[in-house]
Amino acid sequence: MTMMKTMAAACLAALVTAGPALADDVIRHKIPNSDFPIARAVEVPAGKTTVYVSGAVPPVADTAAAKNTVAAYGDTKAQTVAVFQSIEKTLKDLGLGLGDVVKMQVFLVGDPAKEGKMDFAGFMEGYRQFYGTAAQPNLPARSALQVAALANPGYLVEIEVTAVRP
Repeated sequence: MTMMKTMAAACLAALVTAGPALADDVIRHKIPNSDFPIARAVEVPAGKTTVYVSGAVPPVADTAAAKNTVAAYGDTKAQTVAVFQSIEKTLKDLGLGLGDVVKMQVFLVGDPAKEGKMDFAGFMEGYRQFYGTAAQPNLPARSALQVAALANPGYLVEIEVTAVRP
């Protein structure tokens, strides 16, 4: 029994100190002749665990602003950054990182300040802080959609991701 406890403790220590897994054998196909920071396709080899992360929405950024308004949560860029920080924390809690994300779905509401059109440029400004960087070059396959509304009228951004654990 002592031998099993020792082995279990060693395995747990290895997992805790290992940090994000970064599935190196996942194949990410770039978009030909493009530097746009998404993958054209992603291949996940057999034997990997898939982790589905529920849609994340932004936290309140300005408690002085009227409740359930865009002003309370920030513009599209600010909301995007806050959502990615939330996703990053969730992944870290699961022993993963943003580099383990293989698929992303982005839901953008039309911004009242932009005549009801989604602020894709603002989203991309936030996105590029987390993907396509020297520190985090692993790009996910991604869809970005404009939706009529999200659960809270102040939300402009909701993002869900699928990650792979080696």
